[in-house]
Amino acid sequence: MRISKITVLAGLLALALTGPVFAGSCPKQMADIDAALGKSPKLSDAQMSDVKAQRAKGEEHHKAGKHADSVAELAKAKKTLGIQ
Repeated sequence: MRISKITVLAGLLALALTGPVFAGSCPKQMADIDAALGKSPKLSDAQMSDVKAQRAKGEEHHKAGKHADSVAELAKAKKTLGIQ
């Protein structure tokens, strides 16, 4: 199968446009996690440690411009906290 230049360019454009979408959601997700942590959720020490590490790693990825990685890491923390 032969892929046209237009198909490749369209794919690259789509990827380029998703970065800003993820970038905008990272701070909201971090705020949601922080709010949930502020309510002293009933988590084991191991779960709390994991959530805090995932939240920190998500922020690190966000600052590095790796927004898809940030969203994925923050999603793990949100799942443990029971945030939709």
